[in-house]
Amino acid sequence: MRIGRMRFSKMHGAGNDFVVLDLRGGMAAPGPELCRALADRRTGVGCDQVLSIEPPRSERAAASYRIWNADGSPSQQCGNGARCIAAWLVRDGVVAADRFALDSPSGSHEVTCLGGDRFGIDMGVPQFEPARIPLLGFEQADRYAVECNGAPVEFGAVSMGNPHALVEVEDIDAAAVEALGASLQRHGMFPESVNVGFAQVQSRQSVRLRVYERGTGETRACGSGACAAAAVLIRRSRIGREVTIALPGGELQIAWPRDDAPLVMTGPATLVFEGEWLQ
Repeated sequence: MRIGRMRFSKMHGAGNDFVVLDLRGGMAAPGPELCRALADRRTGVGCDQVLSIEPPRSERAAASYRIWNADGSPSQQCGNGARCIAAWLVRDGVVAADRFALDSPSGSHEVTCLGGDRFGIDMGVPQFEPARIPLLGFEQADRYAVECNGAPVEFGAVSMGNPHALVEVEDIDAAAVEALGASLQRHGMFPESVNVGFAQVQSRQSVRLRVYERGTGETRACGSGACAAAAVLIRRSRIGREVTIALPGGELQIAWPRDDAPLVMTGPATLVFEGEWLQ
């Protein structure tokens, strides 16, 4: 790497796009200003999140990764990003096995290579306790109710390593994603803000979903959001334990065999292009 030039890869998982930086050689992690510059869709590369590839933190892992939102704030989890990191490592020859682990900011995750551009990621056991989300002012329940923008709103809440709220809607295309999503994110009951999902159940095996992410806004896909939606809806007995979540950018398959088992997300990971950022 030459001084003033930073190599990057542009990738996406079901339309959720990333700038991936290989920091294993000792390059410093990007600060908030650089993340915002990289993420800018007019003057930068353009992305929902910036991802770093770093040395593993646990014995079984092939690598670790960190996540920064488009506004430069750090994130604890990104399921679509995890698949892109896995695909990057396979392409780079770092791993050759069909199964390996990755260390995220929220823990260690098993990866299964399924052939082509598809990967399965063990996303951990969903956490519904309000203190684990975190969600303030409520006892644990399947549904919570608050007033937002002058109207009552009912939602579910869960942590997938990062906080999620889920609102069921009858028509996903007409949902007030930006207005209600931003209002819930600002609400004091979510001290670390929250990713807000809007779900339309189509059948026991099919859900349409849009997600308004903290630090980014609405994205074309959100892996942890798809997992959160499936977990909340499965707990309500609204859907089966294997479901396809259709997001604006593509489809993800979610399987949660039982409440105390890890939830597994399967989907694509695509390399778009590579380049150098001039600093």
